[in-house]
Amino acid sequence: MFREPTERVVAHKTTRPTACFSVTAEAEPGVMPRVLELFAKRGMVPSLWHSRVASTGELTIDLQLEGMEAPLALQIAANLRQIWGVATVLTAEKG
Repeated sequence: MFREPTERVVAHKTTRPTACFSVTAEAEPGVMPRVLELFAKRGMVPSLWHSRVASTGELTIDLQLEGMEAPLALQIAANLRQIWGVATVLTAEKG
């Protein structure tokens, strides 16, 4: 069966939400393992992890987890804010 040239086939993309976290903290040796521990103890591995230390001594960690629903992301963000040395935690969702 042939389709008319003006007829388009639209593929429905099924996407799972991706939770995005941006953590700003003091550049101390224990901060990164404490951040990662919150995910590891739930059996989660971030799909993206980027960290850097600015010349001011501020550590920034940007990480993403695919398939994380908003309620869990908000709970983890609240837990991240309780880590010693963490100044701010920003969250977003894409997908």
